[in-house]
Amino acid sequence: MDISTICVHGCDKRYDTTGAVAVPIFASATFAHPGVGKSTGFDYSRSQNPTREYLEHTVAKLEGGEHAIAFSSGMAAVSALMELFSPGDHIVSSDDLYGGTYRLFDNISSKNGIEFSYINSLEEIEEAIKPATKALFIETPTNPMMRLTDIAEVSKISQKHNLLLVVDNTFLTPYFQRPLSLGADIVLHSATKYLGGHNDTIAGLLVTKDTDLNERLRFIAKTTGAGLSPFDSYMIIRGIKTLAIRMERSQENARIIVKWLEAKSEVAKVYYSGIGGMLSFSLCDEQTAIKILESVKIIQYAESLGGVESLITYPMIQTHADMPEAERNARGIDARLLRLSVGLESAKDLVADLEQAF
Repeated sequence: MDISTICVHGCDKRYDTTGAVAVPIFASATFAHPGVGKSTGFDYSRSQNPTREYLEHTVAKLEGGEHAIAFSSGMAAVSALMELFSPGDHIVSSDDLYGGTYRLFDNISSKNGIEFSYINSLEEIEEAIKPATKALFIETPTNPMMRLTDIAEVSKISQKHNLLLVVDNTFLTPYFQRPLSLGADIVLHSATKYLGGHNDTIAGLLVTKDTDLNERLRFIAKTTGAGLSPFDSYMIIRGIKTLAIRMERSQENARIIVKWLEAKSEVAKVYYSGIGGMLSFSLCDEQTAIKILESVKIIQYAESLGGVESLITYPMIQTHADMPEAERNARGIDARLLRLSVGLESAKDLVADLEQAF
């Protein structure tokens, strides 16, 4: 079945007999038992809820996985993921990484005894692996420099060393990229972004083909209590219905804007992976960057990404503010860098807005 059809119709599981086209919101914290030692499959919504389960089955199907677990945010999903590891374990990660993930790794996971090495090329992965290494964690494209990583090649390395391969697929979604089919073990999403698609719901997801991994992660989710609420699950289900058409329009607009930016003398460099709706660009000076942020009208100066509205972000003081300055500068995340999440507005209007802002 084509992925566009899966987006609209979701998984095959149904939970009511009314013929409702929209998935019901099961706003119940607890569920009655039909008898002693018997269960409907749902006992308490912290463990599982029918609306959340429908979302999980849908995202697993989209990603080509067997299992998915929905969390209250993307960072809740990353936090649960980190509970797979123990003090003394080592993880090799992309060095260009969402600032919130870096903050978690550097301040929470490190405190808990997990060590991290950050790399920016395939060649550096092998050099960074130690006897204590347990996983490889990559974003592709990276945030905010939009670098691509060959997932299949990284998978060869992970399999050679018996390591877990985790891929953050937030930017491209399963519509443009399916990491599990390329050898990843776990796929991560901030569903707040493109999956939800409307800047109105915070959610996260972990997807895997491996039943043992799923059981371990689901136990962690149940125990720590970060499962997604029924209403928010419904909102992400609703957002996914238009994922395919939104991804196409966002990419179409992004490519037009990239071409326009590349012709501007004020722009030092454009960072775009060639696919999707995310891009970054460096200005020739800091003053121009600030002027653009304060002058855009249709494009909104705000954090986050992946919604129908175009958003422009200043990574240095927003998404990556907690990264040490030296680390930011080494990655090119300086006072001249802006990140743009291209929405669904008219490309002509977006270019005109940038023109007047410049």
